[in-house]
Amino acid sequence: MPRVILSSPDQKALLRLEPEPDGQWWTLHHAATQGRPAWYASFGARTPVETIAGFIDALTGPTALSAAEADPYEPLLRAGWTPDQGASTLRSPDTTASVQQLTGEGPWFVTVMLGESRPVWQARFGEHTPPHLITAFTAALADPSPVARTDPLSLPTRNPDLVTRTDRDVPAAQFASALENRVRTLAARCAAPPATPRTPRHPPTNPGRAR
Repeated sequence: MPRVILSSPDQKALLRLEPEPDGQWWTLHHAATQGRPAWYASFGARTPVETIAGFIDALTGPTALSAAEADPYEPLLRAGWTPDQGASTLRSPDTTASVQQLTGEGPWFVTVMLGESRPVWQARFGEHTPPHLITAFTAALADPSPVARTDPLSLPTRNPDLVTRTDRDVPAAQFASALENRVRTLAARCAAPPATPRTPRHPPTNPGRAR
């Protein structure tokens, strides 16, 4: 099993991959900076790599949203997620995933379940995690674009009501150049001017009983 530790150039962030059967596999710890206490983020073993990449890309790239403008709920609301069990929780249209912030200003939990007794994965963000990073994660989570998987048996479910599968052949050269292409894309993104800030949106109000 791989064990990896990566540190940022300024030595303030430490990303650790520590496979644990019952724990969070990916953990990022960030030291305190001016105006922000130390914070953390962690991801379970089955957390989709696209969502982790969205978070890490936002961490290493230019910040397009300020703390006041970033709203982790916004991408979910646009994707049709609905309030559930109060104002602080949103649930996905297929009811398998929920995003919750505890006590309004506390930590965030993103949980995916198949039924009431089958957890799939969970992502956790400390209360001081920059909001724009959590927003990048929820945007990747709500993205409806198809994702590539080489082993269909690794999917947590093959229920046709939840997952639509399409098989296709992909040239080996495409896999061989995937990392190089991604590095070029990230380099180009970092060189581009930041996007125009969006108008902030507030978390959903308490709707009472959702369903």
